[in-house]
Amino acid sequence: MFKAIAHIVWAVDYHIMRKIIIIGATSGIGRELAKIYAGEGNLVGVTGRRQELLYTLQLEYPNDIITQCFNVTEEDNTLHLESLIRKMGGMDLFVYNAGYGDISKEPNWNIDHRTVSTNVNGFMEMLHVAYRHFAAQGHGQIAVTSSIASLRGSSQAPAYSASKAFQSNYMEGLYILFKKQKRPIYITDIQPGFVDTKMARATKTFWMASPEKAAKQIYNAIEQKKWRVYITHRWWLIAKIVRWMPDFIYHRIG
Repeated sequence: MFKAIAHIVWAVDYHIMRKIIIIGATSGIGRELAKIYAGEGNLVGVTGRRQELLYTLQLEYPNDIITQCFNVTEEDNTLHLESLIRKMGGMDLFVYNAGYGDISKEPNWNIDHRTVSTNVNGFMEMLHVAYRHFAAQGHGQIAVTSSIASLRGSSQAPAYSASKAFQSNYMEGLYILFKKQKRPIYITDIQPGFVDTKMARATKTFWMASPEKAAKQIYNAIEQKKWRVYITHRWWLIAKIVRWMPDFIYHRIG
């Protein structure tokens, strides 16, 4: 009964003021998304490895931004996130935007290890903290920035595409599970194409989007509680083509 009442109150106040945590908000999409939510008057908790960048973001929105500096590949991540939730007095939306990937012409343990530590291990650890919080309060939303690279293997960054496939498949599984259980914990799997970041600049790219444009479309998808979205929207066409492309063709270009 209490959880049902809490969910009704949350639904009424959803567009008034929310408590949002973004993991990985020092730059790029995460930073721009934090600006959007803070600009609306929401309370936004931001995390990242670089304290100075978190501090400059907090200076822009001193009444709306709370920071917690930590690296998702290191120890005590659970304690850091739980501490941030307490400082904010709760959480309504959790966004996992931390990510790592690099180009490698051959298997590279340093790249692969960091990729899996960030995109798989860190992702799972942080997501489970968020889930426990939402399960206890009876509602919430989890969004993860995966990638269009999750669709199939990549010869340029095998660990990256594999780790993003893990994220997207796990999110789809949660979406189906919560839908079957009729639980108001919403799932949003975000699959960007090329966004103007360090990794994208290292490859031959097309349809490059600015972090600002990507963040705006991601914001809209989260607000609409879409379970999966391609960023920018026209990447859905590439997703369809790549997903159904015969192996003998994809293996020449992938």
